[in-house]
Order: sequence, then C-alpha cells, then structure tokens
Amino acid sequence: MQGRLSAWLVKHGLVHRSLGFDYQGVETLQIKPEDWHSIAVISYVYGYNYLRSQCAYDVAPGGLLASVYHLTRIEYGVDQPEEVCIKVFAPRINPRIPSVFWIWKSADFQERESYDMLGISYDNHPRLKRILMPESWIGWPLRKDYIAPKFYEIQDAH
Repeated sequence: MQGRLSAWLVKHGLVHRSLGFDYQGVETLQIKPEDWHSIAVISYVYGYNYLRSQCAYDVAPGGLLASVYHLTRIEYGVDQPEEVCIKVFAPRINPRIPSVFWIWKSADFQERESYDMLGISYDNHPRLKRILMPESWIGWPLRKDYIAPKFYEIQDAH
C-alpha cells in the first residue's frame, strides 16, 4: 500500500523508499540526502505547505544519523489534513543534508538544534550555529557514542 505522495513520486520517477505507515496512518518515506532538496520543493508545490516538526536522532552507536521531517498539507475547509513523515539518513562522518529553511522557514531553529545536538550540517542554512550549547562546546551530546566531559557544575550552592 502506498500513500498519495509516494504514489505521485513513483509516477514521476522520483527515487524514494516507503517505510510503511505509523499507528495514525501517516506514511513514512526515506529519501537520500542528495535527493532531499528537490523532493522537498516538490512536496511544497504538491501542497505540503507546513513543516510541523523537524527532529533528528542517532540510529545506532557508530551508525547512521537521521533527520526527520513531519509535513502537513493545510487546506481551507479540510478537517483532517494529510500528513507525511520523511526520513533522511546521513553517514556519521561528515553528515550533510540540504536545509529546507528556504522552503519552510519553521525549519530554522529545528535544524539548528539538530546540528547542535547531533552534528548534522544543513547545507545552505543561513545561520547554522549552536543554539543550546555554548559555541565552545566540543562534541555532539545526543550521539550515542558521546562521552560527557568530566566537569561538575555547582548547583543550588548556598
């Protein structure tokens, strides 16, 4: 079974892989990093005009990193908007994914957080820098192979 976006991508010869449907019936697609920008533009033109969320995670220690996009098709008079989840996997060494900031402005802080916590570089992002950690921080705290620095912060000292 294919979702509407997946069927449209197949019809037009665009490479992707369906990962199935979640418990709410939202289809999840896997897109290669090199294909992501063009498919993001196509998704926007197709009607996915709202980036509900973007997040990232470490698939496994020493494995791939994933950037996840939840897109919604907002239309006037529609009670149940169509949604799709897109996963873009990147290698752990020098992970690079095209930014979708210029398509969905709401990707700004979300891609910056993914960069800050996991080290995924989003190409063509206008302000890709740390957002939660200090600029001097070394490493990517949400990677499964991250080793915490050996320092202790004094909290609630009296």
